[in-house]
Amino acid sequence: MISKKVCMAANGLLLVWFFFDMIGFAIGDFVLVESAWKGIDGIWFLIFMGLFGLFCIRDRYGKAPLSVFLFIWAAVQFSSHWYYTIFGVTKDKLFGYTEVFADTYHLIPASDSRLIPDFYHMVLHLFIAFALISTALYWLQSKKRRFDRHGKV
Repeated sequence: MISKKVCMAANGLLLVWFFFDMIGFAIGDFVLVESAWKGIDGIWFLIFMGLFGLFCIRDRYGKAPLSVFLFIWAAVQFSSHWYYTIFGVTKDKLFGYTEVFADTYHLIPASDSRLIPDFYHMVLHLFIAFALISTALYWLQSKKRRFDRHGKV
């Protein structure tokens, strides 16, 4: 059974990690992520923060929208990063990606034929998956409990 505390921890961890994208995070020459507050990431952050807040205050109303948002976010991240890692990438896309993330820390060296996400995005994707799985399971468990109690959803 997944508890609300586990969901809050998973989403809280994701919120903190994603916040680094809002402010940028670097120590000396080590650049984890550059600030992206003014781009689409800022809007994405505000939506996530609002849905997570709703979940924390009224999980009955917040768990479904948060689960759907996390699923969409995971799909967007997959199509922006891992799709090209698995299936290959065009030279233009690879050049553009490499240019944008050239200064950030990479755990795995760049490739000439595959897009390799930087360290920040690798961890972000793990946290999104953890938050998505825990929140979706919590939502499904609560639906099952309501069904078992009342015979309907």
